[in-house]
Amino acid sequence: MDISVNDDVIDFNGNTVADLLEQLMPESPFAVSVNTCFVSKKQYSAYLLQPLDKVDIVRPVVGG
Repeated sequence: MDISVNDDVIDFNGNTVADLLEQLMPESPFAVSVNTCFVSKKQYSAYLLQPLDKVDIVRPVVGG
């Protein structure tokens, strides 16, 4: 299925946020939102992604 990850459309063969993170292997720490809704770490394995979902994987910015 096609989903958007950080504004890039990718072909994703998994089902859950956990599957997506396993495929992309983002560097920690990060946070995930799907269709602008925050997804907690506890939900990664249960949160089912749908075609055309918009996923954002964001990292904190440190500085001053």
